[in-house]
Amino acid sequence: MGRSPLWTSIRDHIAEEIARGHYAPGDRLPTEAQLSDRFGVNRHTVRRALADLAEAGTVHARRGAGVYVRHRPTAYPLGRRVRFHQNLLAAGRVPDKRILLLETRGANAEEAQALRLEAGAQVHVYEGLSLADGTPIALFRSVFPGARFLRMLEALADSQSVTAGFAAHGLADYTRASTEITAKPATPTLAAQLQLPAGAAILRTVAVNVDAEGQPVEFGRTWFAGDRVALTLGAEGL
Repeated sequence: MGRSPLWTSIRDHIAEEIARGHYAPGDRLPTEAQLSDRFGVNRHTVRRALADLAEAGTVHARRGAGVYVRHRPTAYPLGRRVRFHQNLLAAGRVPDKRILLLETRGANAEEAQALRLEAGAQVHVYEGLSLADGTPIALFRSVFPGARFLRMLEALADSQSVTAGFAAHGLADYTRASTEITAKPATPTLAAQLQLPAGAAILRTVAVNVDAEGQPVEFGRTWFAGDRVALTLGAEGL
């Protein structure tokens, strides 16, 4: 039996280091020149090893930026009850949120229609980042009827939990009435917030949550990093 090509040995060595956590998801690998010096081979050999890792989905190249370890997609079910904290824990990830904005303002036309409010009615707005194991996976904006949930911003500042905010106003349960999913390229601003290259694939969801009587209680948009989540439709439906 002939000897295996040298590039396969380099590929396996890098793959093992990634598996052992030497390079974490999102980390940039050393440059081709650095890897060539390390393994004592030419760049073509290193390039072949990296190409095979990319084909296997272990790494991905960013034009002009280098080669990065791919994030393991987080399973994120979309059903009638979508709860960020529970979804991440069920996927074996550590959930966290970072508040970017809490404000009260007049509803725009789209928000007023979705929440069945009069034009310009007061709404509370909650914007933030959702993180899994410390890595941003989504940017979100949630809008709530201001008159019904008077203390929502205070509750969110304290707990960062929409479910807890509703509970503080006597709403024990709410469900998803509709969800629209669209694939889009990330704008420069969104890419910076999600720590993605500009133009990277994102999945945008637009959703309305309702109470037991079918009254809208939340209108939300979420922009998921396309390579960090696997959105799945729950068996209970949408």
